[in-house]
Order: sequence, then C-alpha cells, then structure tokens
Amino acid sequence: MLNQTIPLPRDVPRPKEQILINITPQETRVAVLEDNIVQELHVERASSRGIVSNIYLGQVKRVLPGMQSAFIEIGLERAAFLHIADLLEQRQHPTEPQRIEKMLFEGQTILVQVIKDPIGTKGARLSTQISLAGRFLVHLPQEEHIGVSQRIENDDERNSLKTRLEKLLPSPNPSPCGYIIRTSAETASDEELKADVEYLTKLWADIRHKSQHLPAQSLLYEDLPLAVRVLRDMVSDYTDKVIVDSTENYSRMVEFAAQYVQMVVSKIERYSGERPLFELHGIETEIDKALSRRVNLKFGGYLIIDQTEAMTTIDVNTGGFVGNRNFDETIFKTNLEATQVIARQMRLRNLGGIIIVDFIDMDNEEHQLAVISELAKALARDRTRVTLNGFTSLGLVEITRKRTRESLAHVLCEPCTVCQGRGEVKTAQTVCYEIQRDIVREAKQFAAKSYRILAAQTVIDMFLDEESQSLAMLIDFIGKPISLSVEATYTQEQFDVVLL
Repeated sequence: MLNQTIPLPRDVPRPKEQILINITPQETRVAVLEDNIVQELHVERASSRGIVSNIYLGQVKRVLPGMQSAFIEIGLERAAFLHIADLLEQRQHPTEPQRIEKMLFEGQTILVQVIKDPIGTKGARLSTQISLAGRFLVHLPQEEHIGVSQRIENDDERNSLKTRLEKLLPSPNPSPCGYIIRTSAETASDEELKADVEYLTKLWADIRHKSQHLPAQSLLYEDLPLAVRVLRDMVSDYTDKVIVDSTENYSRMVEFAAQYVQMVVSKIERYSGERPLFELHGIETEIDKALSRRVNLKFGGYLIIDQTEAMTTIDVNTGGFVGNRNFDETIFKTNLEATQVIARQMRLRNLGGIIIVDFIDMDNEEHQLAVISELAKALARDRTRVTLNGFTSLGLVEITRKRTRESLAHVLCEPCTVCQGRGEVKTAQTVCYEIQRDIVREAKQFAAKSYRILAAQTVIDMFLDEESQSLAMLIDFIGKPISLSVEATYTQEQFDVVLL
C-alpha cells in the first residue's frame, strides 16, 4: 500500500442530489446537496466571465509574414492574435511548414475560436481549430478521428469507449467529424453519449448557419452561462431536482433542456418562496464555513486546511475527542471520520492540484487499510477526476484532483492587505524595535531637531508601557526629543518617522 495508487471503486452507491441555483444580475451561485448536505459550490460573476471558447466570425486586419502571425478583428477593444501554429492546416500537417501570408489576406473573413483571454495590453489569442465541449464529448467538426482523453489509461476501456461511440454515430455519416471522449464518459450510458452527439451536432449546425448570415466580427457562439451549464455538465440520474429562483432563467433553462437534454425538463423547478433560496437551506452559513481554515469533526476532532501556490495541505487532529476505548481506537475513529469530511471539503472548496493529507499516525496496518479504503469510497463520488496514493514513508496521503476552475476561496476572497496573505502580522514589540532602528539610521544621516512616531494604537501603547524604558534610552542616545502620535488608519505593521 506504501506509495501505491489506490483505484477508486466504481460501484459506490450515491444518494439523490438536489441542485439549487441562486441568480442575481451580478452573480450566479450553484449548490449541490446530497442528503440535504452541501457538497459543491459554484460561483460565476458577470464582471469576470472570460471569452475563452467563444467563436467569432473574424476579419483579418493585418498579416505579419515576419512573425508568421496575423491580427484579427473580432469586435473587441483590441485586435486578437492568430499565430501560424494555431491554424487548422498547420495543426493537421505539423511536419509541413506553412506560410501564413499564403493562407490569409487583409479583409478576409475567418472562423476563429478564443483560446486565451486578453491580458493587459495583449489581445485575445485565437485558433482556427474549432472544438465544442459537451458533457461527455468534445466535438471536432473539422476533423474525422475519434480520440480518447489521455487520463483514461486502461487500453481496454479506451477501445471500448471508441467502439461504443462509433456505433452511435450515423452510418453512413453525411458529414464526417471528429470527437474526443472526455474522462467523464467512463460512467456514461449509451443514451447519454447519444444525447451529447445530438446536442453538439445541433450546436455546430447553428454556428455554421450564423457564419453564413451574420456580418464579420460577429459573435457566433459563447460558452453557456453557469445556470445552463449545470444542465449540460452536472445533472445526472442521481439528480432529483434542479431548483432555480429566477423566472427569466427558469424559462431559459427549460427551453435549453427541451432542445438538447429532454430528460432533464421534468426535474427543473421554479422557486417562488418568501425566504431566499440559499438561506432556506443554510447554504450561506456553509459558504462562510468553507472559507475557514478549521473544520470541526462531529466527535471533537478537527481539520486544518491550508492552500498554497504549490499544494493544499490537510492536517487531521483529535482535538477534544477522547473516545471510549484505548488511544489507538481514538486515533482510528478520528481518521475514519475525517475521510468523509476531507472528500466533501475538496468538492465544496473546489481544491485542485496536489493535496497532502496528514492523518494522525497509526501503527496498526489494518487501521491504515481501512482509512484508505474509506477515503477511496468517499472520493469516488467526486465528479472531478481524482487520483489517490497510499501512505508515504512519512505517513502522508497524496491526492491529485484536476483543476477545473478557481477554488472557492480564490473566487470569493483576496489576500489580506494587512498581512499580505501570510496569515500573521508582526507583533507590536517587533514594530517598536523596527521604528527604533529606523530613528537611529535617520539620526546618523539628517540633523533633525526632533522626531515624531506615527503608528497604530497598539504600537504607541507598547512604547508608553513595556518599551517606555527603551524609548527613553533611545532619546538619550540620539540627544533629540521623540513624540508619539496615534494614526487610527494604520495597521499594526505600518509606521512613519517624521523629522521635525
């Protein structure tokens, strides 16, 4: 079990789920509940929606042979950028170098898709290789091959999925096209795959129709808003209801479902109660809890969750839990309870990348196996791809979870302006000593008559109390008076030394 990849079970029973959607003009929030417990939270804000995956009928503004690139107008503030490497013809024949000036000319209209948002002064980056994401498939309308996600590593599984999809495609196919089978298709039924094919086929036909009738620089397709993406990407056989609190969006969702995913229509409900939907189900409280470092366990233990750039660490502690038997049983029961909470917190906070779990040390190998087995069962319910490795030589458990979007904390929060994201601030005493060193340095460089310290109340109080003697010694050392002044707007680490 040491450092081994643990397969996640596929036959784990899943409870029925409810999906709640709260919509305001500025923000859409989605909560997924299982047994009335929040398992996932998704947030999308109108002000920060990107344009990646959008498809435009672009117009060539300028061709740059020296850079083998072109600027394309797509109706945005800045022209977008198209490099030769992102042209479909070059991607289809990578060993045969193409010349962009022989393929594009100024004023030409061209179908393009955004692959990178504008950043700073740079325009969006484009590609002429169109791809349309569905729930289980990615549609490649300009190609003819069927590929499988590299994350599906089992050869038998890959071949089985390709065979199933080929049988579902029209034969003979009037317009051959390509597909990439996504990881989520591993558990999809034939009916679900067929529904995805039909949805993507209709979508591409609509884009082609628009491209023939709309003027240049028109937006032909943009990725669905979160409320509608829920129907495409999240609703499954386990979904009992999809409840939305917006009449306008309810109608839009029903219309989309009727056209593309008919089996979902009956599950969509319009909420019209007096109390806010999220407040009624206690979701506002869960959001606040999901932003906290500490997560309490039912029997007195707790988790500490820390996100860094490189990874997320989860530390399990017994806390106030003493158990009813010996110490080993107490540790085992705490770790066992923590497995369910860890899996839930990963989904709730949308933790991605490398996740290191530090369970309480267990000497009993049977206990270790039981904890890993229970964690694997809990992680198997996650709709995002997860890899679980057994205990390392240091007693840590390694998990990787695919990054699909920003974590909840990154969406809702920003680094503290006081501590700059460190999670702690310098003590008032430390700041006092910094100020004293600063005054000594200033005294050696400038001939001031006196000095005034501007600092937070806690720092001034420290000078007047515990550090009053050191301040007196400083005044004696430099031979100049020093006055103190409280600045109410200063944080504990901020200060100024004014020369008078």
